[in-house]
Amino acid sequence: MKHKIMNIGIIGCGTISDIYFQNITEKFTQIRIMGCSDLDPSRREEKSEKYGVPVYSTDVLLNRKDIDIVLNLTTPEHHARINTMALHHGKHVYCEKPFALNREDGMSVLTLASEKGLKTGCAPDTFLGAGMQTCRKLIDEGVIGIPHSAYAFMLCPGHESWHPGPGFYYQPGGGPMLDMGPYYLTALVSLLGPVSSVFGKTGKAFNQRICSAESTKGQVIDVNTWTDYKGLFEFESGVTGLMSMSFDVFKSEAPRIEIHGTKGSLLIPDPNTFGGPVRLFRKGDEKALDIPLYAFPYDENSRGIGLADMARGIETGRPYRASGNLAFHVLDTMLAFEDSSLSGSLVNIESTVEQPEILDLGLAIGEL
Repeated sequence: MKHKIMNIGIIGCGTISDIYFQNITEKFTQIRIMGCSDLDPSRREEKSEKYGVPVYSTDVLLNRKDIDIVLNLTTPEHHARINTMALHHGKHVYCEKPFALNREDGMSVLTLASEKGLKTGCAPDTFLGAGMQTCRKLIDEGVIGIPHSAYAFMLCPGHESWHPGPGFYYQPGGGPMLDMGPYYLTALVSLLGPVSSVFGKTGKAFNQRICSAESTKGQVIDVNTWTDYKGLFEFESGVTGLMSMSFDVFKSEAPRIEIHGTKGSLLIPDPNTFGGPVRLFRKGDEKALDIPLYAFPYDENSRGIGLADMARGIETGRPYRASGNLAFHVLDTMLAFEDSSLSGSLVNIESTVEQPEILDLGLAIGEL
């Protein structure tokens, strides 16, 4: 069967755009880039020259009839606005994480898309990598028995020691939860299903940050957002979890994600990557076993797979995995940690989502 190729217009040509340009060009034949746009002329011209893609203003790109899906790679504070603009121009839209910075904007995008008969999608798509898909297969096959608990930790000292522009991470809309939480919670929802409630606590250890990266050394950043999140949460399935996300930890050896069941424990790889290692410890084992990644192909950086899967879903009418509904549920859950901390009480998650389908085994690179 010959599949339709869907045309992509990219808005936002910053650092993250390179891997999308590369993978769409080299891996995912069901989508192709028809043009790009960025407010910074040097960035858009650089990408145009590097990848042979025409440059347009944002208005012209949005009005082009030959573009089916807008890939929104702007910074997070612009995600909802650009998504809305794309939908008003009759385009499907897929954006980088997070889906929005608040529930109102996120829901507004979903509602508009529904009204116009259009589709939305959102990163991260790392949960479609070989590592996380192998974990999903093991859980679905009952290798660890019935899951009953999950643990997730992202503990680091922050971005000012290496990032060329770390200021955003310490302002409203930044912080470790909205920055890294999408990877961890999307992975957990893909493995265990939707979250039903959160009890959280937020804080910050420092009111200012001193940059030490070469390009920003000595700059002072006022910290105007939470930089430490801790919480308990429960899935609709009854599995309970514990999560800690922090920019206030100088060094930690806490695991990234673990899922424990009645027959064993699964040690999950970094949810910000696509590969392994996947490690399994079962009752009676003396040490954890390294598990091969089955026949799932995406074990290297495959950002864009969620967009390609969305394009195939739009073409065929089947559900696609990195959906706007999934991203909104993750956003709803992330925001609940602060809501709970401020209220001092448990927060029930009002949104829900269908657990994404596992990928088929034995796919070739670029195939979905």
